[in-house]
Amino acid sequence: MANRNAKGRLVVVSNRVALPRQTATGGLASALQAALHELGGLWFGWSGKLAAETGAEVHRLHDAKVDYATIDLSRADHDDFYTGFANGTLWPMLHYRPDLVDYQRSHLEGYLRVNEIFAQHLCQLITPEDVLWVHDYHLIPLAAMLRQRGVRNRIGFFLHTPLPAAGLLIALPNHRELLETLASYDLIGVHTTRDLRALEDYFLHEAGASMRLGGRMRSAGGRVFRAAAFPISIDTAGIARTASDAGAHKEINQLRTSLDGRALIIGVDRLDYSKGLPQRFEAFARLLERAPELHRQVTFMQIAPPSRGSVLEYRQIRRELERSAGHINGKYATPDWAPLRYINKSFPHRLLAGYYRSARVGLVTPLRDGMNLVAKEYVASQNPDDPGVLILSRFAGAAQELPTALLVNPADTEEVADALQRALNMPLPERRDRWRAMMKVLEHNDITFWRKAFLSALTEKAPVAQRRVAETLG
Repeated sequence: MANRNAKGRLVVVSNRVALPRQTATGGLASALQAALHELGGLWFGWSGKLAAETGAEVHRLHDAKVDYATIDLSRADHDDFYTGFANGTLWPMLHYRPDLVDYQRSHLEGYLRVNEIFAQHLCQLITPEDVLWVHDYHLIPLAAMLRQRGVRNRIGFFLHTPLPAAGLLIALPNHRELLETLASYDLIGVHTTRDLRALEDYFLHEAGASMRLGGRMRSAGGRVFRAAAFPISIDTAGIARTASDAGAHKEINQLRTSLDGRALIIGVDRLDYSKGLPQRFEAFARLLERAPELHRQVTFMQIAPPSRGSVLEYRQIRRELERSAGHINGKYATPDWAPLRYINKSFPHRLLAGYYRSARVGLVTPLRDGMNLVAKEYVASQNPDDPGVLILSRFAGAAQELPTALLVNPADTEEVADALQRALNMPLPERRDRWRAMMKVLEHNDITFWRKAFLSALTEKAPVAQRRVAETLG
């Protein structure tokens, strides 16, 4: 492992760890890797594997300046912590779906138990000078458990999901037991000012906190902490380069040939009820119904890799989409044209960038999303001389940064169909103007800017007003 006398390391903690050969270019993992290599550090989390006992052994790996430490989970802990509470309770609640919450006290107990095991191992791996950066809803109470063990390091937390309003958060059973532990972090990062308002409102009106000078809050227990909006982004320049080279790939040329001059609409989403896919299919069907002149002129390709197949709601949405795709193609297809291509597998980033560049329309319409990096990747992948049009849900975090996209309510079938028709008919000068405005934002706020801004705010000893940070980023 790392030298125990090392100074000022960055320690990243997340549910899953991206080992060196597993890091996907351009994503969050590569951004965290860059920070770790720059500062020297450690990445700790779950190995992704199951074992007889949780945390019985710490698996260690060293690569360049970075140490990796992972532990296995038992089947029971995986089912309670990951499948049960994290994905069965927190995920739907954070995505405004309390109707899908499956709360069981045993799941909460398992969630807290795994976080305790994480804290126990971390205490053996860190030095007093290390700076800790904890990621996502799987590890909300981790800092509180570390503080109970005497850890005084600076600890930051970043939430990668949306954060609903306090009025909805209080519907979470035992919400104060869990959410008040966030005050044990020195800095809490969220994606948008909307999320920031929700966090502040919860602490000020539900958890008895008070606001202090410099944008800090004091919890009911007396701990002072900060919160700020840090909209996560992408490797803008890298994705643009990858997309511009896409013509060299056989698969991209095969796609373009198969379109036979037709305009391509593309959607790329993990198969999840938060992504609004049934509503998206319905809007495309409505477009075909009311615009027969577009028949055989447009193709919609939806890429939706399966996820969490053991969860009932995910199996149900997959069956629903399969029926909808079959119905649309059965009604409108001709011998030489299938209007909808529905694909249940993932593709490498180099191919996705080429697919984005080939598409006249990027259709990104989640019901709720913390940010949605597909929207940003679509923009970065476009040909500057002939860019496509982004249709974006108002309820994705990216909408606050990309207002020149065609913003829609994903639940309004007619509005999405209107946007599709407008995008397909949009003149080139307007497409260029809209794209340039979005690209300017992404060139400034790329993934490197995001992680440097967060770490700068976390390690800054003087008070920093969270709203000033948010304004700088926004």
